[in-house]
Amino acid sequence: MYCPVCKDPMIIVEHERIELDYCTRCRGVWFDAGELELMLEAANLDASRFNMKHIMSLPEKKIDEASRKCPLCRKKMRKVAVGHEPEVVIDACPREEGLWFDGGEVAHVIKQLVSLSPKESGEVEPVVTFLGEVFKAE
Repeated sequence: MYCPVCKDPMIIVEHERIELDYCTRCRGVWFDAGELELMLEAANLDASRFNMKHIMSLPEKKIDEASRKCPLCRKKMRKVAVGHEPEVVIDACPREEGLWFDGGEVAHVIKQLVSLSPKESGEVEPVVTFLGEVFKAE
């Protein structure tokens, strides 16, 4: 699979049997449909706003950023805002194949979700640490 931003081949990063496609050049991450939810659930984080049906129901965000094609179906992806202040604009495949996060965006979303989660769960730490190391926020 090739990166929708820089067109380089992506590598597969695996965690808890979830395979993510990662671009070592731009640090972007592709989540196949359902993978983001699985990763968030594994970390005991609220994944309800990250299922494809919810994301596809969000209004398209108009921003000054080049449009991107889905690395699977090659259709133009929709730009949608997720998270809370500050919003993170991600790219969503119109055929619900998956989600594209530019470098650092995954870490921003995870940090927001951790801040909303109860602090008592020790199970959040391993996944958050892993994500923080691999998908560093700028």
